[in-house]
Amino acid sequence: MNARAHRVAAVQMVSTDDVAANLSQAAPLIDEAVDQGASLVLLPENFGFIGLRAKDKVAIREPDGDGVQQTFLATTARRHRIHLIGGSVPLYCDDPERVKQALLVYGPDGSRVARYDKIHLFRFTQGAEDYDEPRTISAGDTAQQKRWFDAAFGRVGLSICYDVRFPELYRALPDVALIVVPAAFTVPTGAAHWETLLRARAIENQCYVLAAAQGGAHPGDRRTWGHSMLVDPWGTIVAHRDDGPGVVVGDIDLDRTADVRARLPALAHRVMR
Repeated sequence: MNARAHRVAAVQMVSTDDVAANLSQAAPLIDEAVDQGASLVLLPENFGFIGLRAKDKVAIREPDGDGVQQTFLATTARRHRIHLIGGSVPLYCDDPERVKQALLVYGPDGSRVARYDKIHLFRFTQGAEDYDEPRTISAGDTAQQKRWFDAAFGRVGLSICYDVRFPELYRALPDVALIVVPAAFTVPTGAAHWETLLRARAIENQCYVLAAAQGGAHPGDRRTWGHSMLVDPWGTIVAHRDDGPGVVVGDIDLDRTADVRARLPALAHRVMR
């Protein structure tokens, strides 16, 4: 690995309605990523809990700054001396019937360095599948959130799942080296759009995109698409996993980013109106 390359990893999971079991599933996968040299590890959306019903997450929501999922993230980040990103943790909000779907970032000392509350809430109906996140999730505020943090290799932009369909969200970020997309895509939408969306966000922002997905069968006959991956600034897939629990590991190569931006300076050609 050259001096301007930094290793990152996406953990793919098949989470259930048992928080302790899910954290036990995540821990050895994080260990595996660290053993392969990753200094930043991304967990998928809902890594700690996927219930039989959407409203089940309200019962296991945590106060901001305290709770089993947050403690796991903090202690694991500190033990491995890494940046650890929990794709989403259900946190209390003002509405007792809903949660904030919060992405939480912990630094190498175990302190929290960023929080991003999911802005775009998913609605989709096809056959027996019916999703309406606004029923149980309170959307984050676009204007009030800092949607990035600084890692050793540069700025990291934050988003969650359905956000990936909204390119303007990423255009509003300051210059980033990496965008993270933790997700729990459905099979129909994943098969049709997942890879295309991830590669498009990488190409148009000329940066790396790291996506950590749920990938398998969950309680309530729910299935998720998986296909966690790392995409480079040219839109090339660097590393990929189809389905099932596992780890996707690859390098953020700053020389690669500089080369792409020099050969095709699209970011410099933007016309703001």
